[in-house]
Amino acid sequence: MTEDQPVETLSRWSDSGATWRVLQRTPTSIMISLRRCDGGEEVERLTSSDPHLLAWIGDRVSSED
Repeated sequence: MTEDQPVETLSRWSDSGATWRVLQRTPTSIMISLRRCDGGEEVERLTSSDPHLLAWIGDRVSSED
């Protein structure tokens, strides 16, 4: 999954009670696992090079940080 507004996508995901985890990070892109709220099973992946997303995530490795 690649989103035009990835910060909003992750915010909505977290607001609904689900979690996310960084799978891969480079200086210019990130791959995130979107996980269910009832056990952490991966549902989708979000891949983005959006600088706003990279800044929003910062050094976090998951939504639980």
